[in-house]
Amino acid sequence: MSDFWVASGHLFCDRDAAGRLVPTPDLWRAFLARPELLPPEEACDAELALHTGLLADPLRPVPPAQLAALADADARENWQVFLGFRDRVQAQASLEAAWLSLFRGNVAGIPPLFLQMLTHLIARAALEGESDAYTLRAGELLFRPQRAAIHQGATLLADEEHLDARAADGDLGTIGRLLTEAGAPPRTVELDVLSDALAPGYRARSDAHDLALDIAEGRPGQHGMARALERFIGHVFGEAVTIRPAPVIEDPAWTWHVGLDTEATAIANDLWHGRPVAQARLARILWLGVLEFADATRVLPRAAGRPVYLALAMDAAQRVRMKPQNLVGLPLVAAEAGA
Repeated sequence: MSDFWVASGHLFCDRDAAGRLVPTPDLWRAFLARPELLPPEEACDAELALHTGLLADPLRPVPPAQLAALADADARENWQVFLGFRDRVQAQASLEAAWLSLFRGNVAGIPPLFLQMLTHLIARAALEGESDAYTLRAGELLFRPQRAAIHQGATLLADEEHLDARAADGDLGTIGRLLTEAGAPPRTVELDVLSDALAPGYRARSDAHDLALDIAEGRPGQHGMARALERFIGHVFGEAVTIRPAPVIEDPAWTWHVGLDTEATAIANDLWHGRPVAQARLARILWLGVLEFADATRVLPRAAGRPVYLALAMDAAQRVRMKPQNLVGLPLVAAEAGA
């Protein structure tokens, strides 16, 4: 079986006995090779020396005096942020434990790119061994912003960065234009939607993020979303759960919910509090799931024996920004679960 999401950098990690990722110096070299951390042409000698030294020994301590020697104030701040992130991650036993520690604590000041890269790695580890292409494609939502469109009974999600690149080339096709804010001139190339015919080739093109996913009711993508979230929760939090997609929430004893993005959180909170929600806003909900824990003793008493509802929505601009860190809000007894 071919690999997938190689660009995550998972091959630069070791694995512990539980299958969680342990960073190696090569992973940090991959971070250091990012354009955001490469010294620019005008960089001072001190910054060039810092970068060269870290490439040689990515885990070496950097004394404050070495940072203070950098001529550019922005460069000093950028390197301080990176080193702080590196040290917080290295202080944990695994990348999964670091992810939990960061999102249960304070991520202020950490660039979203670093958090996205960390989530990408963990999502890759969570889906290790997964054979279903719809589940893998749904897993991309954990770390890749999407754009949504509802068209002829389909609820389509496409990778935003890929769409932007295609739009710049005017190379979108009919489906692609539905998923962009501004239309593009007609072209013959269409955006592919994952299907049973295309599923065997998903892994080979997984790093291109060029397949759209249909998560409409009854479609394989709807169930793939549930499986991807099951795998992620089991891997990161150490909790066995089952998730089934649901068309609506009809529960007079509705006890607990987790919005998987900012928009879904706001809508679900309003519904739970009994506030009126306009139909147009309700229509932004793209996917609902019902989560149940295998071990009821791990659940807070208030939520024990009750389903947890999950919701995913698009915003007014049809963008979907899943925030898997919101799953930290699951009603678990022990905050250190899965760490």
